[in-house]
Amino acid sequence: MSTDTTGTEMLVEPKRPRERLVDRRIHAHRRPDLAAAQDLKHPRWDAEPRPAPEDWPETHLPRVELMDRLFQVPFLSDATAGTRQVARALNLMLDWLEGHPGATWQDRWLASGASESGTEEWTQLVSDAVPGSRPKSRDHVANLKRAMLLLVLGRAVRPSYTWLMGQSWAYYLTARAKPVLDPEGFARLDAICAETGRPHKATRSAFTRLVWILIVKGGSLREITAADCVELRVEMDNRLKDGHGRTLFYTLLHEAGFLSEEAPPNLRLALLPGQLSCEQLIDRYDIACAPVRQVLIDYLNYRRPDLDYTTLLSRARVLGELFWRDLERHHPGIDSLDLPADVVTAWKERVRIIRHEHAPHRMGKERKLFEEIFRTVRGFYLDITHWATEDPVRWSPWVAPCPIRRNECDDNKRRQRIRAAMHQRTRTLAPLLPALVRSVDDTRRRSRQLLEQAIATASGEHFTVDGSMFCRFEPPNGYSGKVYAIEEETGQTRDLTGEEDQAFWTWAIVETLRHTGVRIEELLEITHHSFFSYRLPSTGEVVPMLQIAPSKTDAERVLLVSPELGEVLAEVIGRVRNGKPYLPLVSRYDGHERVYSPMMPFLFQRRPAGPNSMSTNRVVAYTTVRKWLLAAMTTAGLTAVDGSEVQMTPHDFRRIFATDAIRAGIPPHIAAKILGHANVNTTMGYAAIYPEEVINSHRGFIARRRSLRPGEEYRMPTETEWDEFLGHFELRKVSLGVCGRGFGTPCQHEHACIRCPLLRPDPAQMPRLTEIITNLDARIAEARREGWTGEVAGLEVSLSSAMEKLAAMQAVSKNGRTTDLGMPTFKSPYGQVIEESRP
Repeated sequence: MSTDTTGTEMLVEPKRPRERLVDRRIHAHRRPDLAAAQDLKHPRWDAEPRPAPEDWPETHLPRVELMDRLFQVPFLSDATAGTRQVARALNLMLDWLEGHPGATWQDRWLASGASESGTEEWTQLVSDAVPGSRPKSRDHVANLKRAMLLLVLGRAVRPSYTWLMGQSWAYYLTARAKPVLDPEGFARLDAICAETGRPHKATRSAFTRLVWILIVKGGSLREITAADCVELRVEMDNRLKDGHGRTLFYTLLHEAGFLSEEAPPNLRLALLPGQLSCEQLIDRYDIACAPVRQVLIDYLNYRRPDLDYTTLLSRARVLGELFWRDLERHHPGIDSLDLPADVVTAWKERVRIIRHEHAPHRMGKERKLFEEIFRTVRGFYLDITHWATEDPVRWSPWVAPCPIRRNECDDNKRRQRIRAAMHQRTRTLAPLLPALVRSVDDTRRRSRQLLEQAIATASGEHFTVDGSMFCRFEPPNGYSGKVYAIEEETGQTRDLTGEEDQAFWTWAIVETLRHTGVRIEELLEITHHSFFSYRLPSTGEVVPMLQIAPSKTDAERVLLVSPELGEVLAEVIGRVRNGKPYLPLVSRYDGHERVYSPMMPFLFQRRPAGPNSMSTNRVVAYTTVRKWLLAAMTTAGLTAVDGSEVQMTPHDFRRIFATDAIRAGIPPHIAAKILGHANVNTTMGYAAIYPEEVINSHRGFIARRRSLRPGEEYRMPTETEWDEFLGHFELRKVSLGVCGRGFGTPCQHEHACIRCPLLRPDPAQMPRLTEIITNLDARIAEARREGWTGEVAGLEVSLSSAMEKLAAMQAVSKNGRTTDLGMPTFKSPYGQVIEESRP
């Protein structure tokens, strides 16, 4: 092993190449590191696309037989105009091809070089190469294209994707190719498009893509594989600017049942990266020492059954890149896990500092989680030492002293800092949640009203909503399934369909997160099958329940659906159904595990192009949720106490839910079950947002005071005292609602309930309060006429309080009435005292 003799430039970890996005969406035979591993249960597409055939009977036909074949139905129908001109152009094409070397028409076509151009310059090549040909007129070029179309449909030649994408007569090619290449298969697709209501404009491009595959690969529609579709999609991403029909052709094949059962339900899932094998994970880092490389691979394979894929990726990166590859870079020739002290010391210093070129904004900064790296390396050494006792032949040669001490893995201080920051974040965001809820609800109602008004307005007509004037606008691109309007004040073209869709789903996500406290992945995995009913054994009451699928702790749990949550989920189900008796079946891609789910009726699914578009439904992505929440916070204009901008993530709702539950009196172990925490300390960590010393001191103070007080104060109440207590609540009913003053406290306002802030107004008494306000206005007017200035001041105070009560009634009636099904609601607990629970 050599020592580190490199300069300072070797301290910087080299930048890993980052390909274009289109290069990352490529199939297995080109990028195995992004392909699905062979040992997966659900491979997403075939390992290899079908190769283009190199030889077939039609390309060997003599010229006379080929001409006779091409001028028969269905290649050239009797109704085709200009048959003589097409025959002359076909002879010209064959003369040109015969001028190039090759045993078949395909060989001659490839030798001509026209297949590589990707443009229509091949018509000029034909005209220039054949003596006596006509000049390049419009009719002459059109006849050459028709002749080339006959050669393609007759399968005398098979042009490449590049050549096909460069032609301007793609749609004409599709219309002529459907009855020739696979009439039964295309008839099946036409029937599916008619059943699903897809218009011709939406399917024309998809049929063109399928014709391209049949021309290049041969066979029928049933022989197309998912890998063929992925290959074509990559070619289109590289060469086409038009985005129409890039995925619909795959969806049609899947709906028709032409693809294999293992194929993913849509092309988007087939393009996403899959899980890598342990060998592929380690080989990303170009480890030079083959024995150590094999040890790392064997170690990860041994640990893989116990790890989720995200943890496996992290272990592979730490051991392969940050540990061993770093040692090889600074100590070339190293081949043993038994590391000298100076090598270990130098590595520990390097790993504390970020040295990646692909992260220049973090270059030179201290790595926040370097203890995790130390812990992973220490576990690697200790695992090998332990396994050597079970399998000495395999692991004993690699047993070595662990270079990481136990205390170096201690990250308690860092965790305390993170917890303190999390608590401060919860203290900042919790008071803002009610305002955010009101804002997203108002945005949903306003965007829905704007969309409905625009739908009822003809194109080019004006309409007004909330004082703003709009003009209905129809895009020139044709059918899009969206409603657009131009705002007259700003001149901005607004996508009203997209705005309403985003506003609705933002409202649904915010309401579901704050009422359940579920993780974001658990929210997106809720399906229609997650609901079931439960009959309470004590009362026989039937309550709705929501089953949360196993997530982080691999343990499912059941939540009680409150009336508010039930209303939200009912609207979500109605929207996704869209008038149908069932929810569409879609597949969800798990970006962490890099696998896709079976087809299921997920609740949080939508059409990204709009509810009325011809695109397929897909589950809302986590990044989309983050983007919507940031937009909602911006729309609400919420800021911190110091005026700084705040951002709310999906997990912030979970922390606020846990805090409110614990502080409202829910026992910690019950809250842990509701949140799905395996350890109750995790739940307490969420909720303990106030200094622990203050809480413990207060609990001790209460315990000492109770021990000094007479025992009679803690006796059971007598019947008289209990009747007095119940009678207090009977006296709380007043004309405008319910009095909220505590038991044993006198009325401080001498029963002037309209001024009292403890009055809880009843919306049913809104007409009565309106009469009181009218009477107050009349009395104020009379007092001003008579010059009773003191009376005016008192009446104005009462009028202001009455207006506040009326606004509160209107807010309650706006949300509608709900029926309590027994779910405990967590009121805002700020300012309450947490009492120590008794056994």
